[in-house]
Amino acid sequence: MAYYQIQGGAPLRGIVPVSGAKNSVLPILAATLLNGGRSILHNCPDLRDVRSAIAILRHLGCRVQREGDTVTVDSSSVERWDVPHELMREMRSSVIFLGPILARCGRARLSLPGGCDIGPRPIDLHLKALQKLGVEIREEGGDIYCRAGDLRGVDVILSFPSVGATENTILTAVACGGSTRIINAAREPEIADLQDYLRKSGAEVAGGGESVIRVSGEMPRRDVEHTILPDRIEAATYLCACAACGGEITLTGAEPEHVGTVLQCLSEAGCMIQTAGRNITLRAVRRLSGLPTVRTMPYPGFPTDAQAPLMAAACTAEGTSVFLETIFENRYRHVPELVRMGAQIRVSGRTALVTGGALCGAQVRCTDLRGGAALVIAAMAARGESRIEDITHVDRGYEHLAEKLTALGADIRRNNEDV
Repeated sequence: MAYYQIQGGAPLRGIVPVSGAKNSVLPILAATLLNGGRSILHNCPDLRDVRSAIAILRHLGCRVQREGDTVTVDSSSVERWDVPHELMREMRSSVIFLGPILARCGRARLSLPGGCDIGPRPIDLHLKALQKLGVEIREEGGDIYCRAGDLRGVDVILSFPSVGATENTILTAVACGGSTRIINAAREPEIADLQDYLRKSGAEVAGGGESVIRVSGEMPRRDVEHTILPDRIEAATYLCACAACGGEITLTGAEPEHVGTVLQCLSEAGCMIQTAGRNITLRAVRRLSGLPTVRTMPYPGFPTDAQAPLMAAACTAEGTSVFLETIFENRYRHVPELVRMGAQIRVSGRTALVTGGALCGAQVRCTDLRGGAALVIAAMAARGESRIEDITHVDRGYEHLAEKLTALGADIRRNNEDV
């Protein structure tokens, strides 16, 4: 099992480029099924989840090539309409392929998706939205069987602004006759990036980044070239790491607006932050101040994916910080591992009370993607040496994490023993 060996105590200094967004490239890779031609995607991070999505595309019959950070998908030949269990279980967001397969093939069969165990991420919102569009759905033996039926544009009202349900509805609605409105849609930047890709492909989609999205039933039919937007959660992770360890770093190729709530929290904790175009510079204070309540919310609120990295930084602060997780009920699985490193954290339901203090090196294991990033941050800020196991979770969402942190001065080594 691969693990990190980290010697804590080194401040971070230097420049780090931000990779393309995992949560943007995955739905866009799924959307390449729609145009029946070539899609050239730049700034694609080399991640486990991206490799899983490419494996699904190849299983369906697409030709996919990667050269550096550019992935080219030729979807002119789609030979299958099913995604088997062994591919679905690799990542939770694999359900995003449901809408494009339906739109392209008129039917789809998927098993229930896998991914991090951070609490229920029910796909019932996806299925209810697709049923509203005219999709016939039945579940049998852990598989979902869908048939396009009489697809029609209608108003789809989401009970919660789910990112995945919004994306699946958009990707199915392009095959519907008439016009579809998605009401209470998710507003994340990744939704707007998907819209931009689809519009370049010839689809009629408007409202990405707003609470109402409009889709005219027009299958995209043009070859397209698109650049994936920067990963705001990766950016937030490096900012939290510098805040915890001290020093000064500059992120390049970032979108400051997309991490505005994270920047606000770090500024309130005492960090000095400057933005210029697509660069963000953070200079850490000697010791952070405790934070008032950090409440996770759908975008543009504080992102749930940044909660664990910021909590790791708060473990080193002077005073008390309060975290309230409103999105996923099991987002505190990293807390017992932080406690093993000396963190003082009390959890009651969805609230975590963090009293800052000194951290010490320990042997811990990643429980999920963002919790794993939190452990890396804590280990870099701790006294002594830490061993972080099960880092394949981290591989799902961070490109070349150890290499980037080493370039900033961290003492982190990856060991691929027994892999």
